[in-house]
Amino acid sequence: MKMTKKSSSIPVFQVDAFTEEPFGGNPAAVCLVDAFLPEETMKKIAMEMNLSETAFLLGTPSGWSLRWFTPRVEVALCGHATLSTAHIMLQEGMLQQGHEAVFHTKSGPLSARAEDEWIVLDFPAKKVVPVAPPPGLIEALGLERDEYLFCGKNKDDYLLELPDEELVRSLDPDFVALSDVEARGTMVTAPSSRCEFDFASRFFAPAVGVNEDPVTGSAHCALAPYWGKKLGKTLMNAEQVSARGGVMLVEVQGERVLLRGKAVTVFRGEMTVS
Repeated sequence: MKMTKKSSSIPVFQVDAFTEEPFGGNPAAVCLVDAFLPEETMKKIAMEMNLSETAFLLGTPSGWSLRWFTPRVEVALCGHATLSTAHIMLQEGMLQQGHEAVFHTKSGPLSARAEDEWIVLDFPAKKVVPVAPPPGLIEALGLERDEYLFCGKNKDDYLLELPDEELVRSLDPDFVALSDVEARGTMVTAPSSRCEFDFASRFFAPAVGVNEDPVTGSAHCALAPYWGKKLGKTLMNAEQVSARGGVMLVEVQGERVLLRGKAVTVFRGEMTVS
């Protein structure tokens, strides 16, 4: 006699983060679970959702636990999926205006606060130190050796400053070659060409299954202190100039970075898992 596997359903939402309009910003899936599923199952759900990140939120007696998966791996930090999670918590009555949710994550405790139409994330700053570009990075980005002004790295990513936003926008990387660079991803950035923004950026992470991330909160944990030091500012408007595009207000507070953004729910449903 063939045994039938027991199945259950979990609520799933898709949210566009760092935007006020549907179909802009960075989409993330948010799954509300009663217990964390086996890691392989969460990876399969992330592959099924086929977005840059899928978040899994678990309520516990001691607070909220949050994990994030790309279609390929679990990651230690994800800004836009955290913003999306806080947005769903606010929408579903799990977070109240003016209140804060604290998430236990692989990057330590992270908080999100609802302020009117904004979600404010409190993340650790990521210091970037100057390094020589690793073999293949400049070529994979399609740049010449004299076309970048600065190359640096934190524990996760490389950061390259380019002379202007037009060059950032025009990049057409070789993602196969870029995936061979030993890092989670690469930020490329330049001063904004528009007066309403302080800097512009793009983020590429083919090594973890995301060729280009539309809007990357965790990258701004490095971009904000980098540009803050260069511009002599603590509060800045940032634009990520991917095809979908997105904006956020960033604030450097010592060893922390506040990321302010908006989000829109584009659909909700249930996923059956066994």
